[in-house]
Amino acid sequence: MYGKPMTHQPLPDDGLQLLFFCFSDASLRSTRRRRTMPSSWNPLDEEGSKKVCNPAAPYLNVYRDFEGLYISKIFTDENLRSTLSYQPRDDDVFIVSYPKCGTTWMQHIVYNIFRDGTPPGSLLEMMTMAPFLELLGAEGARAMPRPGAIKTHLPFSKQPYSPKTKYIYITRNPYDCCVSFYYHTKGFPPYLFEEGTFDQFFDMFVEGKVDYGDYFDHLLSWYEHRNDDNVLFVTYEQLKKDTPGVVLKIADFLGKEQYGDKMRQHPEIFQKILGAITIESMKKINAEMKNMGQNLLSMPPEAMPEFMKSFRDHMTSHGDKPVKGVILGTIQVLHKMIHTTFCL
Repeated sequence: MYGKPMTHQPLPDDGLQLLFFCFSDASLRSTRRRRTMPSSWNPLDEEGSKKVCNPAAPYLNVYRDFEGLYISKIFTDENLRSTLSYQPRDDDVFIVSYPKCGTTWMQHIVYNIFRDGTPPGSLLEMMTMAPFLELLGAEGARAMPRPGAIKTHLPFSKQPYSPKTKYIYITRNPYDCCVSFYYHTKGFPPYLFEEGTFDQFFDMFVEGKVDYGDYFDHLLSWYEHRNDDNVLFVTYEQLKKDTPGVVLKIADFLGKEQYGDKMRQHPEIFQKILGAITIESMKKINAEMKNMGQNLLSMPPEAMPEFMKSFRDHMTSHGDKPVKGVILGTIQVLHKMIHTTFCL
């Protein structure tokens, strides 16, 4: 019912064992930082090794340290600064994860719980009701219609925090996370990794030289708060194995009487929510997201004004102008960045 997981090129057995061993034993944190690979893996060729070790390799220059957060230049200093200084409201809900750990699925789940299984009609609506804080900046969260859920990929130490605010943290085993993150990085031109290999990305991943830094540090920072009253800690694997049970748990966390009990008393609403969060149901929004990204990447600078006019006309016909203005500004920044910062 919920669709099959994406099929990726599998890691060699030794690589899989290494990742799970590190995942299950925090005492190996120093071991995984060493630049060593399982003996059964073929080492990178000489040219590939130079690409990883050479600080002048283009894809390594995409990232920088921003106030202790290792992150790419895809995210502007201005929006990151406003993100880190954002003061959460008591009624805020945050969906937090390390990249490629199930964030989008969780966003759809929370969105549909809030709206009794009525899915978003467009990508714009999804971005409006579930703003990506680091990409849009604090204004995206302030302008968000409520109830809504703010998306971040921040470790606990950088997360805008209030004991009265709710946080849903979703994680995923490091094997699937790493492989998915590799394909994401390779497929998004601003990362300058189109020619990169999995061996190179694996090195970057275990050393924390990717967006949001070290997977293990990120996970453990939130794992320490898994029993906090305002934190719900969920794994992608749990969600996939028992989708109805975990969705109900999420609903209770968001508001037992308002959402959880209503779903128990009205099974038709519960089933509508479950139907709206299948892979098939989410395809439309995901396709829109992919097409929008491809349009931005392929569009020459001189074509941008006409695109922005069309997008602005679409937004003004759908209300919610404040947050959509923020999204519009972000698109302009992204396009400028793609054609200047990364010299595409």
